[in-house]
Amino acid sequence: MNQSPPQQNEASLHAIDYWQVIKNRYGIILLTLLLVFMTAAVITYVMPKKYESSATIEVKPRAIGQSPFEGASSQSYGSAPMTAQFFGTEFEKIKSSNSLTKVVDNLELVTKWGVDKETAIQILKGIVNTQNIRGTDLISITVRHTDKEDARNVTSEVAKAYKAYRSEIEGRDAEKGLYELNKAVRDQEDKVEERRKVLATIVRTKGIIYKGQDSFYGQSGVDEDQGARSALQTFNELEQEKMQLESQINSLLKYDSDQLMVYAAGLNLPDNVIKSLLPQYNEAKRNLETLKINGLGVRHPTVLSAVEQISEMKKQLDEGVVNLRATLQAQLDMAGDRLQKVSVMKDDSREEAIKRGLDAQDYVDAKRDFETDQQLLQAMKLRQVGKAITDKIVDESIVVHEEPIISQSPVSPNVSLNLVLGAVVGMIFGLGIAFFLEYLDTSVKSLEDVERYLQVPVLAVIPKDVGILHKQAGTSPDAEAYRILRTNIEFNRKNPEDNAITVVSGGAGEGKSTTLVNLAYVCAQGGYTTLMIDADLRRPRLHTFFDINNTVGLTNYLTTELMLEDVILQTPVDNLYFMPSGVLPADAAGILNSRRMSELIQDVKQRFDLVLVDSPPILGVSDASVLASEVDLTMVVVQHRKLPRNMLLRVKQAVENVGGNVIGVVLNNVDVRSDSQYQYYTSYYTYYAPAESQIGPAIGTASVPTKTQTSESEGNSELY
Repeated sequence: MNQSPPQQNEASLHAIDYWQVIKNRYGIILLTLLLVFMTAAVITYVMPKKYESSATIEVKPRAIGQSPFEGASSQSYGSAPMTAQFFGTEFEKIKSSNSLTKVVDNLELVTKWGVDKETAIQILKGIVNTQNIRGTDLISITVRHTDKEDARNVTSEVAKAYKAYRSEIEGRDAEKGLYELNKAVRDQEDKVEERRKVLATIVRTKGIIYKGQDSFYGQSGVDEDQGARSALQTFNELEQEKMQLESQINSLLKYDSDQLMVYAAGLNLPDNVIKSLLPQYNEAKRNLETLKINGLGVRHPTVLSAVEQISEMKKQLDEGVVNLRATLQAQLDMAGDRLQKVSVMKDDSREEAIKRGLDAQDYVDAKRDFETDQQLLQAMKLRQVGKAITDKIVDESIVVHEEPIISQSPVSPNVSLNLVLGAVVGMIFGLGIAFFLEYLDTSVKSLEDVERYLQVPVLAVIPKDVGILHKQAGTSPDAEAYRILRTNIEFNRKNPEDNAITVVSGGAGEGKSTTLVNLAYVCAQGGYTTLMIDADLRRPRLHTFFDINNTVGLTNYLTTELMLEDVILQTPVDNLYFMPSGVLPADAAGILNSRRMSELIQDVKQRFDLVLVDSPPILGVSDASVLASEVDLTMVVVQHRKLPRNMLLRVKQAVENVGGNVIGVVLNNVDVRSDSQYQYYTSYYTYYAPAESQIGPAIGTASVPTKTQTSESEGNSELY
């Protein structure tokens, strides 16, 4: 019956205990660590020593200068703005071919290093390093070279070459700027001269009188046309006077005599007698009324005299009104004549004023253009003089604050750092290789692996380097592992009569024969008659453990008529018997797969308490499968960390395919010193191992048990 193991994540099985993996493969880790460390040491030793020299320089933004003139027309020149890419740009300038070419030429590196110029420049680019000193405007220029003097000289020349290269750039830019400024000044001078000629032409042709330099936005600088303005003012005054006279005349015509005299008395005109006579007339009328009030009659001489006087005054007033109307009419006619003459003069003056105004505007425009260009020319000349003076002022944009010196000790290689890195890298690689090998290793590593994949119990864990127990002096603690194996066999077999057990393994060298001999020895010590049959007819080994000749044994019994007593030998150990393999046959599987072999198994089962049959590896030949089908139980011996799990499954399948019954697995050759999960086995074996004084005499007989003897001891058939 084939049972498939439960599915489980492979990675989780390998990552259960990292420390256990390290302990199991510490040799690989140490070897890798040593190899990488030694490699780092050798590389560090053979690496050329390099010396470092550095210079510290201050790099200022490009200076534009400051004009020495003040005022509205002066130009201020400060520093160019420092952008975020400023230092990166300067680093590239320092390592540019134009700058490094000067270094190659000044130090004659082509001859000194024996290379061409381009190669020397490339070498310099590789050894020259630049960086900004954090929090400052300083740049550190560092050079590493195998020659300490070359490192110092190259560093110094790089700083000088960079300073010269930048000075060339700034000088070239300054010359170009001054050239363009001079050209602009000359062009402006020509333009001002043209403006001057135009202004002079206008002055001559228009006959404009120039009164001097006036404000640009003030008077025009020419005589104003006073005649036109005077004529216009006179015309307006006469027109106003004419309108007033017409109004007065119209008023005189529409009033009656009394109203007319009152109105005429208010006019301010020459020869206006009404103005002085009208009050006298009114006074005479009031006197007359007074006389009448006083009781004088109409005929009274005083009243008559008053009436006559009033009549005379009235007559004079009427004549004054007539004269006043005539005077106003005369003045109106005179005002009309004057208005007509002034109107003609006004029109003539206006035409002349327009012409003179247009001429004045041409002059003003020409004068404005001339003065504007002249002011611009003056500003440009001020800037020209200021730039010329500024260029003569030396302003170093590169300042060396720390000169390079010759280094007395190399900075590369860093022995301590390289060795530490070598150790760290070696440890990392060692751990990586260890865990990688652990991941690739599919061998049986634990009891859980066996029980998980085979679904059978682990009967015992046998420590590494366990010898042959019957050859060891005294009592060995390792025997306790086989006592546990004996006990587990007893409790895991379902039928007490199943006492014929074959011991198989997947491959050679897994300790199958040693396990069988030690198990037989422990069982014999327990007082049970035990028979060992060496059925490994390919490479028999059991006889070597007891120094017995194997020329006569199993094969002789199976192929001849020998008696069983002729092929079973008594070992030096009480109760322990041994059947050698005999002469090795050509067809081992055919001999074992015979009726006589089946009868042999049945016979020895009745004669002995325990029959242990050694077999060849089950995956190599078919002999083990034949034996598994003949005996009652099959015990599989698996060497720790050797057989892959898929091969272990094939071992179980090979037994079950022939009808065999796997009782369990013995995990052999376990290194309990590295595998901590097995350490408790060793401590228990040592702690519970019986003292020599506690071991009693062995129980057994010196002859091969007969069938009668066997029947008498059926009551003692159990191992315990």
